[in-house]
Amino acid sequence: MQCLFVQIRCRPGTTYQVAEEITGREIHSELYSTSGDYDLIAKIYVEKEDDVGRFVNENIANIDNIERTLTTLTFKAF
Repeated sequence: MQCLFVQIRCRPGTTYQVAEEITGREIHSELYSTSGDYDLIAKIYVEKEDDVGRFVNENIANIDNIERTLTTLTFKAF
């Protein structure tokens, strides 16, 4: 499995709605609200052979009220 972190920027006032939609899709390991440029961060595990860009586009970026995402790939846990 490959671990990725997806930061999510929501339209103002919609963070809880977006979080509920993500939670309902059951695609994440952990989901947090955050301060700063993004409103949420999701920790997600995908199969090593999965296309990460396609996964994010089909499972997260298509949720209503998401303005932008930023995906960070991980390589090694210390």
